[in-house]
Amino acid sequence: MPQPSLLHVSKLGRRAFSLGAAGLLTATGQARAEPKIDAGHLIKPGTLVMAINPTLPPVQYVDEKGELQGMHVELGNAVAKWLGLVAEYQRVEFAVMVPGLAAKRWDMINTGIYWSEERSKIMYMVPTERSALGFIVARDNPLKISKWEDLSGHRVSVELGGVEERRSRDVNEMLTKAGKPGIDVRIFNTFSDAFQALRAGQVDAVTVSDSTSMYLQQRGDFTRAISGMFPQLTTLAFADKTLAEGAVAALNDLRRSGYYDALLDRYGMLKIEETRFAIRGTGPV
Repeated sequence: MPQPSLLHVSKLGRRAFSLGAAGLLTATGQARAEPKIDAGHLIKPGTLVMAINPTLPPVQYVDEKGELQGMHVELGNAVAKWLGLVAEYQRVEFAVMVPGLAAKRWDMINTGIYWSEERSKIMYMVPTERSALGFIVARDNPLKISKWEDLSGHRVSVELGGVEERRSRDVNEMLTKAGKPGIDVRIFNTFSDAFQALRAGQVDAVTVSDSTSMYLQQRGDFTRAISGMFPQLTTLAFADKTLAEGAVAALNDLRRSGYYDALLDRYGMLKIEETRFAIRGTGPV
């Protein structure tokens, strides 16, 4: 899979990244276009502050130079550019993203957060792609795991608070209902920790998205044992409805231009089935 292009890097807060393109503020001091979003709808005027946990290549990760890369980073930058804003990223663990959004620590969650009816009632969620889950195992699959039933009696690691944790528990329930020993679900703060536990032999598998499992297998790190389970929508999430509507307009324009399709094709991601982007769910009520 081809690697995404490098970003222009500047340090703002923990670390911020500005899209170095015509019409935007860059490290060289170029003037940027007038923002399409009023300052009252942003936590920092002229800036789109996004939370991300860059532990899931190829959609979001840190390269060997310490720079953010991945499909979600590129899409977030494109949305910010369309809105006339500077893209800024805060690297945080997934578990703090939703509380941080409510506390106005960032404007947007850009980590491929899965849509659920419950979540759609506490924030404005805009589906951007479809993703399925699976399980990676040690290289060459020494335990010969090929279907979810084969996970019976094994140790599975996940990141705290994500859908992967919930779905791992669903598999555990599926096994016990089938009269088989369940799985030992082990929780880690980040996927990096979960992957390290697999490398160290502390667990037998990790629950992860199909795109990440394929990337890690292609790199030779692990083997993709199971894929295609629990397909669902992943989203950008916002606390402010006006900003969410601005992102919807940006995404629809990016699709008309061909950018969206080309980006997801390059990363092998599944596009949304709808012809137009929209907020899905009621949002905060």
